[in-house]
Amino acid sequence: MTSRIADCRLFLSEFRRNFRTTGAILPSGRRLSTALVHFVRESADHRPRRILEVGPGTGAVTRHLIRSMQPTDCLDLVELNQSFVDCLNDRFRSDPEFQSVAQRCRVLHCPIENLPAETSYDVLVSGLPMNNFAVAEVEHILGILRRLAAPGATVSFFEYMGIRRLKAAFSGRTERTRLRGIEQLVGRLLKDHEIRRDWIWSNVPPAYVHHVRF
Repeated sequence: MTSRIADCRLFLSEFRRNFRTTGAILPSGRRLSTALVHFVRESADHRPRRILEVGPGTGAVTRHLIRSMQPTDCLDLVELNQSFVDCLNDRFRSDPEFQSVAQRCRVLHCPIENLPAETSYDVLVSGLPMNNFAVAEVEHILGILRRLAAPGATVSFFEYMGIRRLKAAFSGRTERTRLRGIEQLVGRLLKDHEIRRDWIWSNVPPAYVHHVRF
C-alpha cells in the first residue's frame, strides 16, 4: 500500500510537470495491467521471447509482466521520463519481485525511436498517451511499433473511454482536428489488425485495451 501511494504521488507530480508525455494522473490499475499483459500470460509458445514495454512509468504494468514471463523471456523497458527511470531502477535494486528477473531486464532511458532498426520483439505493450501527441507523431509511433514487431507478434495498448470526444467538446477547431486525425489513424489500425479488445470499466478512468497483430 505504501508503494502504491508513493507511485500515485509521483505520477501526479509528473502529470503536472510533463502532461504531454505522462498523460495519466494515476498508475494503471490491476485489471488494466492484467489485460495489457494477456498475450504474455496466455501464450502457449514456450520458446524464449523478447518483450517490450514502452512508457512503463512507475512499473505498475511491469509488475504484471514479470509475473507472467517465462523463465527464458527477456524484457526491455523504454522510458523517457527521468523520474520514472529512477523509480524503475530502484525497483530492480530493492523489490524482490523485480530482483528475481533483473538479469533478464533492461531499463532504457530513451525515446522508442532510438531502438536499433534490427531489433524485434514477440510481445509489445505500450502505455504511451497517444491522445496527447500530434497526428504525425502518432502515425510515426505506430509505424515504429509495427517495425519492432516480429512476425506474429502482438501489440497491446490502451486508451481511456470517450476521452477524445470529451476533449473535443471543450476544445477549439485546431484541437478538434488533431483529435479527429488521431481517431482516424487508430480506427484504421483497429479495423485492419485488432484481434482482441478488453473493456476495463473499473479502471480510473475506464479504458479499452486493444490487442493488434500485423
